[in-house]
Amino acid sequence: MASRPVEIGPAGLHTARAIEYIRFARGLTQHQLAARCTALGRPMTNTALSRTERSHRRCDIDDVVTIATALGVSPTSLLLPLTLATDAVRRGC
Repeated sequence: MASRPVEIGPAGLHTARAIEYIRFARGLTQHQLAARCTALGRPMTNTALSRTERSHRRCDIDDVVTIATALGVSPTSLLLPLTLATDAVRRGC
């Protein structure tokens, strides 16, 4: 049985871009962010994080909450279009 490619919609694309943008803004590498997520109890490799940021891997709600916590932002910040997410980063949300 052939598997279908993962289709990621607009919210998933926004989330992937926001994760990468905020990670860069925080000065974190993918390895560092993945380690923070693992320390929070959600094991994640840098490869999984890379695939998430490139929109090659779906990001489930548990991932969103853990990544947001590791980045020091609200999960909502990751779900918003990038311009709104960048404003949230500037405000420290």
